[in-house]
Amino acid sequence: MEKRKRIGGLIDEISAIPGGEGVRLCIQCGTCTASCPNADRMDYTPSQLIAMARAGMRDEVLSSNAMWYCLSCYLCTVRCPRGIKQTELMHALESLAVRRGMATGRSRTPVMYRSFNDFVYSLGSLPELGFMAWFYLLSNPLRAVRMAPVAISLIRHGRLFLKARRLKPEAANQLRAILDKADSIGGVA
Repeated sequence: MEKRKRIGGLIDEISAIPGGEGVRLCIQCGTCTASCPNADRMDYTPSQLIAMARAGMRDEVLSSNAMWYCLSCYLCTVRCPRGIKQTELMHALESLAVRRGMATGRSRTPVMYRSFNDFVYSLGSLPELGFMAWFYLLSNPLRAVRMAPVAISLIRHGRLFLKARRLKPEAANQLRAILDKADSIGGVA
């Protein structure tokens, strides 16, 4: 009875997060995995991750790197015969992993999410160069040095701006309200 409750609890928890509803619909056909350009980098494929979630393997699922390697390319979603929005399911798993303090240390994506939210919330804009410098300093300072030539090339070609484009105060307040709402419903932060 305890295992059944634990399994149902994980599925119910995933299903309660916007985007997580599809975990109950999967028929394990493997189309999502076959469509995923990053499946070879994941410790568990998308279809394995769903099977593990349905088996109640909470720790293994939430500490996996799979959801953090999702590119949000939506190939899996478009090709799924059951109409499961696998990309949204992966984001729901990210959110649950962060909430439970189980986000993998093998991915820098949670650090990037938090940095993005902090920058946008506090400044009302996203100074791209400053954001990327901050992100690399938090996650991998040596990579910041290796990425300098890329940044210089982007600046030279007008693709990266030194000066941040600021939002109008009303728009900045609306953006903060959106971030507050996402945080209150359990968005990845």
